Amino acid sequence: MTLNTLLVMLRRSVRRLLGGVDDRAELLETLRTALARGIVDADALRMLEGVLDVADIQVRDIMIPRAQMIAIERDAELAAILPIIVESGHSRYPVIDADRDDIVGILLAKDVLRVVATDQQDAFDIRECMRPAVVVPESKRVNVLLKEFRRNRNHMAIVADEYGGVAGLVTIEDAIEQIVGDIDDEFDVEDEQYIRKEGERQFVVRGATPIADFNDCFGVEWSDERFDTVAGIVMKHLGHLPRRGETLTIGELELRVLRADRRRIDALRVITPRDLPSPEERGSGD
Repeated sequence: MTLNTLLVMLRRSVRRLLGGVDDRAELLETLRTALARGIVDADALRMLEGVLDVADIQVRDIMIPRAQMIAIERDAELAAILPIIVESGHSRYPVIDADRDDIVGILLAKDVLRVVATDQQDAFDIRECMRPAVVVPESKRVNVLLKEFRRNRNHMAIVADEYGGVAGLVTIEDAIEQIVGDIDDEFDVEDEQYIRKEGERQFVVRGATPIADFNDCFGVEWSDERFDTVAGIVMKHLGHLPRRGETLTIGELELRVLRADRRRIDALRVITPRDLPSPEERGSGD
């Protein structure tokens, strides 16, 4: 199903349910009544609520912060670009000049791989492969961004702050997730798995991980008297619901928020001071 088809279906569903609804609160109540009566299921209700929410969400709420952007330098050689593409697994990369605030274009992984596949490495010129970079203000509403993505067939935009500097980037996936929920990416952990080891001293941890499981894995003694999950502990220490890219240190552990929205922390990266076994290795006694 294409993005256009999905959004058209959602709009039609909202129109059918509107009837004589006069305001948003009444509409939400109508949608929940429809759920109770079996007219829509829980997934459909979440998407319909997401359609309403995107009008209130700004790009700054969902963007990938500048510090977490994976960019490629305009003068980079193909030999330096390929490892970045392989290791990160992304499909699009901002291309920067000497200054990270100077985004000169967007490089698509498929364009680079096409050069490799046709054995034209010697003729590679990043300037010929780059696509124009789309720039949007961080105050732009997500529903407006989605319309622009659809109209212009773009999948990524550079986010500018009020001074014209680069604040981060936003992708069409980031926007769609506000409607349909999380889309699997390189930070996902299997549904039945709370903690996944991704490298030496590095783990990806779901925000919903019970504190007891976290303590067992990392050899810490975080209290579960006030909070049940790791996300609760992180929010307590920060004093707010963090955005992607925010980091904090608790004891010997460094934590970085990989994914979060206005309601919850979904995934964290935990960096330990020494290499630790994965939960599976610990359970097997190896």
